[in-house]
Amino acid sequence: MSTETQRLLEDFESPSVIRKVKSFWSDFISFVASENVLQVAVGLIIANGFTKVVNSLVSDVLLPPVALLPFINRNFEEKFVVLRKGPHASPPHLYNTLEQAAADGAVVLAYGEFITNVANFFALGMFLYLIARLYAFFTKASIISHTVRCVYCKKFVSAKAKRCFNCTSWLDGREDKSTSALPNTSE
Repeated sequence: MSTETQRLLEDFESPSVIRKVKSFWSDFISFVASENVLQVAVGLIIANGFTKVVNSLVSDVLLPPVALLPFINRNFEEKFVVLRKGPHASPPHLYNTLEQAAADGAVVLAYGEFITNVANFFALGMFLYLIARLYAFFTKASIISHTVRCVYCKKFVSAKAKRCFNCTSWLDGREDKSTSALPNTSE
């Protein structure tokens, strides 16, 4: 072993380095095992599963009956417009599917996929809102907080707040009133 390698090993085995590594590891474990991090992780996992369920509901249950309408005549995911043909495009029908167009190198505007994603977004938002309303109904505690803008600092605060937590001004207008202890001499 070279002297430089030996010196590096000795530096690594010094008590200060070992103490720093143990401190780092302890802090990391405290962070990862903290209640907030675990709650966020569980929430993200549940949200991912919920999103898949809603996407399936929209794509597999709600949109197929709409695709039966005479002017649509195919699933929304397969609706597209060819902007530039590929080198092997056949003139009568061009492409039947997005996969065919992509394989031929055509440039397409896949508006059906966009419509599906917009429908997924609105359905997910509606289901989350309904869950929030059900939670409020059963627990008598609302998770939907109504907010207003502070007149002075323009930050959002709770509609029930009496003071702004950002600029500490009173939200009931008492700061606009004259509160001088001196008598009014203008009269």
